[in-house]
Amino acid sequence: MDNDLMRESLAELIGTFVLVFVGSAAVLVAPIFGVVVPAFAHGLILCALIYTYGHISGAQFNPAVTLGLTIGGQQDATKSAYFIVAQFIGGIIAALVLVTVFPQDNAGVAAFLGDNAYNFGQTTGFLTQDSVWTAAIYEAILTFFLVSAVFQAAAYGKAGKLAGVAIGFTLAASIFAGGPATGASLNPARTLGPALVAGDTSYLIPYLIGIFGGGIIAGLLQGYVLNSEE
Repeated sequence: MDNDLMRESLAELIGTFVLVFVGSAAVLVAPIFGVVVPAFAHGLILCALIYTYGHISGAQFNPAVTLGLTIGGQQDATKSAYFIVAQFIGGIIAALVLVTVFPQDNAGVAAFLGDNAYNFGQTTGFLTQDSVWTAAIYEAILTFFLVSAVFQAAAYGKAGKLAGVAIGFTLAASIFAGGPATGASLNPARTLGPALVAGDTSYLIPYLIGIFGGGIIAGLLQGYVLNSEE
């Protein structure tokens, strides 16, 4: 690995760590404050991260986004492979750190949550247990929205300096729309880390298929049909 690729991959690892940590922490308190907290937390932190690390790695922080950009001809496969590994590692580390800082058996955490059950920041909702493949389809649709925004706003530069805002708002709006139903992950790294820490991987394969599928469809459509004329 050359120095540039190492630097870019490190940026992807750190950025994904921040996104998953902030997002999972917001979901941890969501039973008290509602979907508005995770929606704004994810959207705002992604917007900030794009402006922080975009000049280094493109600020993808999401294996579905990375795969979509690769399928759509915007990034070579070797770089994407390193990015995806870095993103998954960042997401797992973030989940581990979160439960270390806010452990399930902590008296203060239990007192704060009250009658609300502790969660590990998982991306699950009311569809996950009984209709997991319906949840996966919903995740695919929402991921399609997000990856499409990345293509048009950032990869094709149509939003200019507001690309981070457009992408962050797309994520926030998607969580408002899908958070209660599926957890609105839209991000395999965001799903994998908390699922492993929680010890519940029952929904993992359908979610990964749905999320990656949405990214692939967006990559094909945006890369070869709705691509920039320039």
